Amino acid sequence: MSVAANWFEVWFNSPYYHKLYFERDEKLADDFIKRLLERLNPAKEALLIDLASSRGRHARLIAGLGYDVTGIDLAPESIEAAKEFETDKLHFYQHDLRLPFWINYYDYAFSLFGSFGYFRTEHEHYNAIRTIAQSLKRTGIFVLDYLNVHYAEDNLVHKQEVEVEGINFFITKWFDETHFFKKIVIEDEGLGEPLEYIEKVSKFSLGDFTDMLSFHHLQIQEVYGDYEFNKYDVNKSPRLIMIAKK
Repeated sequence: MSVAANWFEVWFNSPYYHKLYFERDEKLADDFIKRLLERLNPAKEALLIDLASSRGRHARLIAGLGYDVTGIDLAPESIEAAKEFETDKLHFYQHDLRLPFWINYYDYAFSLFGSFGYFRTEHEHYNAIRTIAQSLKRTGIFVLDYLNVHYAEDNLVHKQEVEVEGINFFITKWFDETHFFKKIVIEDEGLGEPLEYIEKVSKFSLGDFTDMLSFHHLQIQEVYGDYEFNKYDVNKSPRLIMIAKK
């Protein structure tokens, strides 16, 4: 690891990140989580972990449905905000997914809404999958929700402007052979000058994930292409949603 912070360590800990992505209607996400839990039907005593949980909105929803859930995230300010909502069934920890967490502890692990693929090297991504696999009990379930690379390439909106509470976000997107990029320029009257962040997300295919997961003894059981659990189509599906078993 270099001394300089990775882009996700800085951007995900910024209040502007939450303004752009989370202060909006989350009904789609909430509905998907409810449908997912109905499909998986965890036992009431099951232990669940939400990976890259941010400020804990989705973990809180899961706990509200009666489950014991832990949220982990790299951003300390996000976890500090999430901890205000902790209960005996809702727990939050600041943690780097590339490093081991609790071993053989959870029945279900969730990486939802594109919260994977940010690390610099393949080795780091394998380390993250290792952490997830090790955290699961024998026969534990891992749900990984990722973008569908082929669909994302064909439907990329290259330029977009978003205004949230008087803050302007100017977004530019592009891709190369291995990554998707998103430059976000922020103009806010409270700033002396605009801020700029660049997101970088790896292009992982179903085959890539099959290899990564199987290397750590996770076998993909089901694959879906959207939040309504329709069949995955490599060209037409907006999402790549995989359910793997240890």
